[in-house]
Amino acid sequence: MKRIKIAESDEEIQSCYAAMAELRPHISEHEFLETVKKQIAGCNFQLVYLSENGAVKSVGGIRIGEWLAGGKYLEIEDLATLSGERSNGCGGELFDWIVDYARRENCAQIKLVSNVKRFAAHRFYLKRRMIIEAHYFSMQL
Repeated sequence: MKRIKIAESDEEIQSCYAAMAELRPHISEHEFLETVKKQIAGCNFQLVYLSENGAVKSVGGIRIGEWLAGGKYLEIEDLATLSGERSNGCGGELFDWIVDYARRENCAQIKLVSNVKRFAAHRFYLKRRMIIEAHYFSMQL
């Protein structure tokens, strides 16, 4: 049985590590819990996950914010599925849950930044009716 939930306990957060490591391999298992808890406490971050029969298959990092230009929005910061579970619908189900959650939270938009080289991810997002509407700029300090 599939279940989607916001991770609240340390155990729930830690159970999301393997799926998140598919996208964020630079974060070690040892530092994952502390890093996520810091994001939750200080940055309005939420970790959501899809589990099936008690095993996490897909995970998302989200946060709700507000801009003067566009109002309240939900940003998908991370969306990852275990490599052996891709094409099984888990990522799509989690994405749809996040969209519904954004609607329940009265967000006007969903935003997402994706590396220009992640072509498979882009196909996934475009298939779900997301559009490419801006350039993202950054500067290392």
